Amino acid sequence: LDLGDPQPGETVLVSGAAGATGSVAGQIAKIKGCRVVGIAGGPEKCAWLTSEAGFDHAIDYKLGNLDQQIAEACPEKWNVFFDNVGGEILDAALMNLNKDANIVFCGSISNYNATEPVPGPYNWWQVLARRVTVQGYLISDYLSEFPEGQAQISEWINSGQLKFKEHIVDGFENTLDAYNLLFEGKNDGKLMVKV
Repeated sequence: LDLGDPQPGETVLVSGAAGATGSVAGQIAKIKGCRVVGIAGGPEKCAWLTSEAGFDHAIDYKLGNLDQQIAEACPEKWNVFFDNVGGEILDAALMNLNKDANIVFCGSISNYNATEPVPGPYNWWQVLARRVTVQGYLISDYLSEFPEGQAQISEWINSGQLKFKEHIVDGFENTLDAYNLLFEGKNDGKLMVKV
């Protein structure tokens, strides 16, 4: 809400939308009156976004043609992009943005395990052409606001406005396998290890 500054009626695009962070970001934008489009991997994750999490549209990036899919889902382009992924998804998003848009840079999971320099984004010139504001942030930037945030999120959960999924892997010995699920896109919601 602070960095993206989503306004009622605007379109918010979220990558990694079926994960713990992306799903909450998208639902908060929806609560604030925005049209929300999520990008996720696979039909099950996309179905959850639209049927349970209340997103207006979900894009399955595994189907390809991401530029075109975003253009179809965001016919009036997007105003805020909450980016958890970077890479090719960011590149496609950059070709479908409005002037004076905001990019909230939360993560770049597509590049975390790269063994060679990562190219691009090739479409970065759109940031200049459209006068886009890009701001990265860490959760530690908002430590002083945790009590207020916890109270608001609890209210939204209790009222049914905010939904979440948990993916629990049983056993400490499976921690590394569970962690790798994040980078394979195989987790379904907040990933935790039960010890």
